[in-house]
Amino acid sequence: MANLRIELVKSLNGRLEKHIATAYSLGLHKIGNVTVQPDNPQTRGKIAKIGYLLKVTEE
Repeated sequence: MANLRIELVKSLNGRLEKHIATAYSLGLHKIGNVTVQPDNPQTRGKIAKIGYLLKVTEE
């Protein structure tokens, strides 16, 4: 199964609480944080919600 490399490229300051919580659930707290997540519908849904804050690449 493929993995996704997710990097937080924009600040969480001033964002909606739900968007901040979604970023935290992915393990992203500060700009430049990177996490590797499995490519599944749950992860894709989180990316769809806060995609404007992220840079996503496939591993």
